[in-house]
Amino acid sequence: MKPSPFVPVPVTGNDSYVRDAIEGLVWHRCSMRTLYADTDRSQVVYHANYLRYFEFGRASLMREAAYPYREIEESGYVYPVIEVGVSYFRPLYYDDNMWILTRPALLKRVWLRFDYVIIHEKSQEISCKGFTRHCAVNSKGTPVEVDKKTALLWENFPQ
Repeated sequence: MKPSPFVPVPVTGNDSYVRDAIEGLVWHRCSMRTLYADTDRSQVVYHANYLRYFEFGRASLMREAAYPYREIEESGYVYPVIEVGVSYFRPLYYDDNMWILTRPALLKRVWLRFDYVIIHEKSQEISCKGFTRHCAVNSKGTPVEVDKKTALLWENFPQ
């Protein structure tokens, strides 16, 4: 199955953000290179490592938004992953450079969702698309309302 095209166009004034020329959505973009340890015996990136790339993209977005995950936890909130979805299209190999595109997607009272696209930088082909859904919980593990500062990220994310 071939994914819908993704045509990243830089958003004026900030290289960390791109707009998909096809759908019009803005995404946060960071770059990462695959490690040898990320690959399996067939020399392709092991499928579960894409979840680590999603986390890298999410953490980069939060850090750039001036609200790193460490501060979220220090303020008494934790956002464990409660659902994951990934569709794979093109493998990545050792030493491939990739773009990890992340965007806040949905925000409900006690949970939130991030969407991701991973693109092989040289070929510009989509390697995978996915999402993670997180539940807001307090330090005791009880579901609570999403904290106000995190909710602001959804409100202030570039349109």
